Amino acid sequence: MIENKELYLNNISSASSYILNRLNSEGIITPKICVVLGSGLAPLAKMCNVKLEIPYSDIPCFPVSTAPGHDGKLLVGELSGKMVFLMSGRFHYYEGYDYEICTFYVRVMANLKIETLVLTNAAGGLGSDMKPTDLMLIEDHISFFCESPLRGPNLDEYGVRFPDVSNVYDDEYEKIMCVVANDLKIKLCKGIYCYTKGPQYETPAEIRMLKTLGVGAVGMSTVPEAIVATHCGIRTVAVSCITNMAAGILPQKLTHEEVIENAGKASDNSCNLVKGFIERL
Repeated sequence: MIENKELYLNNISSASSYILNRLNSEGIITPKICVVLGSGLAPLAKMCNVKLEIPYSDIPCFPVSTAPGHDGKLLVGELSGKMVFLMSGRFHYYEGYDYEICTFYVRVMANLKIETLVLTNAAGGLGSDMKPTDLMLIEDHISFFCESPLRGPNLDEYGVRFPDVSNVYDDEYEKIMCVVANDLKIKLCKGIYCYTKGPQYETPAEIRMLKTLGVGAVGMSTVPEAIVATHCGIRTVAVSCITNMAAGILPQKLTHEEVIENAGKASDNSCNLVKGFIERL
């Protein structure tokens, strides 16, 4: 929860000013698109003509990612003919960060006037038509396990006290994703994503409950960021890479090694889908 509004706003300003100064010093146009590279999306950076690389540790007031597979760098470059920010690493509640820290970068991006946020993640699949390495377009989410990142004093500079969240994931962007997937012959499921805090995986009983609620995938990120992006008026689209079937669906135990392995196997499809989406914006 934001306890000191003035300090939090000053921290956002310090971080965004630092990034903007770095862009200006290199003569780089500020991007209007930010892509968060979830597990398996790291190779997207190689498809990008990177013009600037900033370690998170260099950005004032910016948190540092400690999750495995998250590099902790902000990349700026050209992808599919458009300038983009690439967040190589995100921040999770299970790392020990409060939600205002997990979503801090979204506020910074809003300060830099981005218009589009592309969120990607690794998730456990619940759908009977899913298998590991499939991709799922997030149509909506369940955030019951997530304390609201908007709790505390409202940041009136970014949005209203009680934002409408009936269209967190942009309908037009979802249609574009589906067209791209069809053109590239990539299987793209659609479904509801449920956020859980982690770091432990969900229990089989929890998964059975979520299945009755119509959940298609479950994971430990994305929802807090999407809520804040909506509060900021940023158009958002999100895709999950199904890296494992959720607890109790298959007989084997869940491991992070399986997540990383299957994210790697799905990497080509994940990267090509996001690249194609940006090309059509």
